[in-house]
Amino acid sequence: MASMRDIKRRKGSIQSTQQITKAMKLVSTVKLQRAKQRAEQSKAYFNCMYETVTSMLAKTSGLNHPYLKAGESKKKAVIVITSNRGLAGGYNSNVVKLITKGDFNKEDLEIYAIGKKGKDALHRHGYHIVEDNPDIIEEPSYVDAMVISDKLLKSFAAGEIGEIYLAYTRFKNTVVHEPTLLKLLPVEPADSKEDGAETGSKAMMNFEPEDDEALDMIIPKYVTSLIYGGLVEAVASENGARMQAMDSATSNAEEMIDHLSLMYNRARQGSITQELTEIIAGANAIS
Repeated sequence: MASMRDIKRRKGSIQSTQQITKAMKLVSTVKLQRAKQRAEQSKAYFNCMYETVTSMLAKTSGLNHPYLKAGESKKKAVIVITSNRGLAGGYNSNVVKLITKGDFNKEDLEIYAIGKKGKDALHRHGYHIVEDNPDIIEEPSYVDAMVISDKLLKSFAAGEIGEIYLAYTRFKNTVVHEPTLLKLLPVEPADSKEDGAETGSKAMMNFEPEDDEALDMIIPKYVTSLIYGGLVEAVASENGARMQAMDSATSNAEEMIDHLSLMYNRARQGSITQELTEIIAGANAIS
């Protein structure tokens, strides 16, 4: 059995750790409120842009546009959004698993990492990291998304990559965060049937002035919007996951402190009982 000194030292160490986890939970809670508001404000535009473009293409036939078909290259670009810091439960590892446990061929992937944790994990697994942008996730902006979008669209148009994906964590609410792999290019039209029933209008889509010109304008905005939406939802998910992780750590520390307090009291009671026994035995020996 551990000595009273060891128990007291361990209890003090856990109490210090508990103070840190409490502080981190408080910081994450404050950050979450701001990130959650930002994510909810942009989510409507994010969803509307995705649904509009996919439904628009579903009503269109006979278009032969580069953004609507996979390129000849087997290379696939994946934008991987994780955090720069850990202590967020399975937040980062769940995004990494979308890549490592997916149906991708490792040699065909080109990783555009946003966040140090994802970059480090994928680098350890032997994936090719083309670009690393850890600063973007600290304070994501639409301009950041636009820069990434322009770079990838140029590579796609040049035939250097054949497909573009986005791996991020979708923010549903404070406690529910869903790792998501979204295909950005080539754009896939929405299904015209759902549960056996046709949805949407049967009317064909007309473009003014020309379909190529319209798609050249709207699809880059579509890709940029999805990347930006992924960034702001990832920030909210990260802070939500860290808040939950720190809350669980604080609760576990409290249980350990209670257990150590009980052990300390038992050890103290045993020590007192032993001293009393020795005093009584000594007194009896003298008498």
